[in-house]
Amino acid sequence: MEEKHHAQAKMLPGWIFSVFFLLVDSPISSGTSLPPAPPVVCIVGGGISGSSVAHFLRRYSPHSALTLRLFERSGVVGGRMATVELAGETFEAGASILHPKNFHAVDFTKMLNLSVKKPPSSESSLSLWIWDGEKFVFKTLESKSKSSIVQKIVAITNSMLLFVRYGFSLFKMDSFVETTVDNFLKYYASLESRPVFETVDEMLKWADLYNLTARTLQDELVDAGLSPLLIEELVTVITRINYGQSVSISGLAGAVSLAGSGGGLWSVEGGNWQLVAGLINRSDVALHLHEEIETISYHGESYELNSTKGNSYKCEVAVIATPLDELNIHFNPPISIPKRKLQHTHATFIRGLLNPAYFGLVAGSEIPELVATLERPDLPFSSISVLRKHDEKDISYKIFSRKPMADELLDSIFSLRKETIRINWAAYPHYSAPEVFAPFVLDGLHLYYVNAFENAASTMETSAVAAENIARLILSRYSSGLMLSRPSNMKTPTSHQENLHFDL
Repeated sequence: MEEKHHAQAKMLPGWIFSVFFLLVDSPISSGTSLPPAPPVVCIVGGGISGSSVAHFLRRYSPHSALTLRLFERSGVVGGRMATVELAGETFEAGASILHPKNFHAVDFTKMLNLSVKKPPSSESSLSLWIWDGEKFVFKTLESKSKSSIVQKIVAITNSMLLFVRYGFSLFKMDSFVETTVDNFLKYYASLESRPVFETVDEMLKWADLYNLTARTLQDELVDAGLSPLLIEELVTVITRINYGQSVSISGLAGAVSLAGSGGGLWSVEGGNWQLVAGLINRSDVALHLHEEIETISYHGESYELNSTKGNSYKCEVAVIATPLDELNIHFNPPISIPKRKLQHTHATFIRGLLNPAYFGLVAGSEIPELVATLERPDLPFSSISVLRKHDEKDISYKIFSRKPMADELLDSIFSLRKETIRINWAAYPHYSAPEVFAPFVLDGLHLYYVNAFENAASTMETSAVAAENIARLILSRYSSGLMLSRPSNMKTPTSHQENLHFDL
């Protein structure tokens, strides 16, 4: 059959071939360039950064045939967003709260048809006591009444107690946080009015946030007129709980930490990890679980990713969407990023009963719902909070500490322990002003690093903001700035996202 077709080709008139070559060599043909073929994008990291990059690439990409591969070394997605089961109930184990102005998270939640979980009304009257290792230096009131009127009275009384101790410095602190949040909101401006940022420095300077990374939170708050007592006590309590660090952290990270202690905070019913699972499902991603990438090599026009399973993948674009600080990925050619230490937070979940004698108290009923601590070298924990009171002698707690909580220590703090769960999170950078940032583009080509932005601040929302910029940066550098709206063939949320995650 092949010989017959070949013979017929020989019999075609010569003018047909002449016309063909004229068309190839014509000015119209040579002056028209075909758009680049849709790239294969490989994303390393199955947390909020990686899933957000996938989402925004699908939303902005002019190529409906864009191929996305996402690699996660564990068997579940979510990264630092996970849940734990204690006493038959599910609690957030990692990143747990979202701010009402976290607009990407708000949009994701609506788009994925997830339910918002807001704190109970009783949380407005939450009792906070500040422990210095020997005594409680500040106490608020607590009410066991379920009456909304009583809770409101207690909340007002506690606000008055805070004002009596810290004075007008509280309003100065609110003003500092509000200014920072307003500047951060610039990242939600329209695409037409918001540039694509090639560096973290450029991104921060555009939003008037860069200077906050050059000085410590303490220096910023002193200049803002806050009293030393407020900085030493309440501000320190907040930074220790949210970042496991003192007021010597950089100013921007500190402002973000303070914003995370305000009102209107929320989470996703059933676990924040569902944001990640939903974005991955909706973005038509080839998901590779239990597959750790160990080498990334550049070969002229593409990258070769090799995994611990012995598999090899070719990608025109590679995105690192996980902190490189404690990973052992070998890059060829080598890359250079500033050295950065991660701050480990040990989350210990206890079902049992606190020992009042440890705190110099007589009865367990005296212990507040939140025990926060000052910056003292001999304090073994940052905070102890009540998750759920099952009855008077059966309570679920969460402890944050910088070091593991040994059994002997826990037995001195608790008079009864029924369940104990320990999780060691490489939670966020150890902040130190002035901050130095890794590049978004690691090799000057198409190797990108979302988590370079974490040295500014580390939250679920800042990760999504950085990921959105990375997606725009990829498209602007790879396909000459072509951007279209989200393709109509994107997947809708499905119930099988449940299969992407299990409780720790």
